Amino acid sequence: MKLFVKNIRHLAGVEYEPKLRLQGKEMANVNVIDDAWLLVEDGRFSQFGSVADGMPSFEDVDNIIDAEGGMVLPSWCDSHTHIVFAGSREREFVDKINGLSYEEIARRGGGILNSADLLHNTTEEELFRQAMQRLDEVVRKGTGCIEIKSGYGLNLEDELKMLRVIQRMKEASSAKIVSTFLGAHAVARGMTQDDYVKLIVKEMIPEVGRQRLADFVDVFCDRGFFTPEETGLILDAAAAWGMRPKIHADELASSGGVEVGVKHGALSVDHLESMTEEEIEILRDSGTMPTVLPGTSFFLNMPYGKGRKMIDAGLGMAVASDYNPGSTPSGDMKFVVSLACIKLRLLPNEALNAATINGAYAMGESADYGSIAKGKVANFFITHPLPSVDFIPYAYTTPIVKKVVLGGKLQK
Repeated sequence: MKLFVKNIRHLAGVEYEPKLRLQGKEMANVNVIDDAWLLVEDGRFSQFGSVADGMPSFEDVDNIIDAEGGMVLPSWCDSHTHIVFAGSREREFVDKINGLSYEEIARRGGGILNSADLLHNTTEEELFRQAMQRLDEVVRKGTGCIEIKSGYGLNLEDELKMLRVIQRMKEASSAKIVSTFLGAHAVARGMTQDDYVKLIVKEMIPEVGRQRLADFVDVFCDRGFFTPEETGLILDAAAAWGMRPKIHADELASSGGVEVGVKHGALSVDHLESMTEEEIEILRDSGTMPTVLPGTSFFLNMPYGKGRKMIDAGLGMAVASDYNPGSTPSGDMKFVVSLACIKLRLLPNEALNAATINGAYAMGESADYGSIAKGKVANFFITHPLPSVDFIPYAYTTPIVKKVVLGGKLQK
C-alpha cells in the first residue's frame, strides 16, 4: 500500500540520521524541506524530498493526498496522560478559585480519591466509551503516540479494570498507545500507607504482570504521597515483571523523586515544577528524560519547570499534557507547545522537538515515532497553510490540523 502526499509547503521534523533523543543544543534544530513531497509504503515513511530536486514518478501509488500548501509534521507524542477516568471534577475547579490548594482538596477527600470513587461506580464499558471519546479528540488535534496511566482504581479490581480499558483502546485505535500501572497514585481509603504499599507490591504488581497489562510502572513520589523509600520498593517489585519506571517527581516539592528515578533507570521523571538545579546535575549523563507538564502549572497556577535551564545544561527534555480530570483537563499538545515557549522559554524548534521525538523517547518509542525518517511509522498531520514553524506556538489558540494520518492511513 503506497500513499503519496503532494503540494507540501513545509515538510518539518525530518531526520536524515535518526536519533533516539535530542539533548542540549541539538533541540534547537528542526529540519524543514520546502515545497516537498512524501511517500509512505506499508504504513512507514519511505521517501521524501524537494520538488526542486526532482520528484520520482509514482504511477503505482494507491492513494494521493493533496496537502494544498499546508505543512506536514510528525504527530505529537504525548508521554504523560490519565485519560481513562470517570466523569469530571469542575467542583474542585471552583474550590481552587476560592483559594484551596491541591493538597487541601486532597485532604478533604477530593482529588484523586474523588476520581477513584467515580471510577469504582462506572462500568468498564462506559469507562471505555468516555476514554475513547477523549482519545479521538486528541488524535484530531494531532496526537499520534500517547501514554495512558491507571491510578484511579486504588484497589486491585479497579486498577485492572482501568488497564483492561487501556488494552481495549490499543486494539481500537490507530494511535500508538503505551500503558502504565500507577497503583501508587494515592493511598486508598481506609488503608494505612504501609499496608497500601504492601498491597501494591505483593498483589497488584504480580497480577498486572501476570496479565501483561502494563508496559511501565509509575509512582507519585512527592510530599504528602509516596516517599523515595516506598517508591524504591514498588519499582523493584515492578522490575521483576519487566515494567520500567516512568515516575511523578517534584510536583509539590523537591522530594527525592528525581534521585530514585535515576537510580532505578527510569525512562522519564515527570512534572518537575519544584525541581532544583542540583537535580539537573543528577540527570546529566543518565538515560532518564525529564518531562515537564506546563499545562498543569497553567491550570493550577503553580510554578513552571526549569525547561530553559535543563536545555542550557545540555539535557534533553520532553513536554506532555498530563490530561486528567483534576489538574489538567486538556490534551491539546499544540497549547502545551505554546506554553513551553511562553512559560518555559523554549524556542519554537525546541518545543516542537520536546513534543515529538523526545516525547516518543519518554515512552520508549522513538525508534519508530516522533520524526519523519525513512522506516519510521507514518504518523503525521497536515496543517492549513501556515507561514512558518514558529507560527504554531505563536498562534496559541488557532486550530491548525487539517488532516491526520496514522500508520499511513488517512483518519476520517
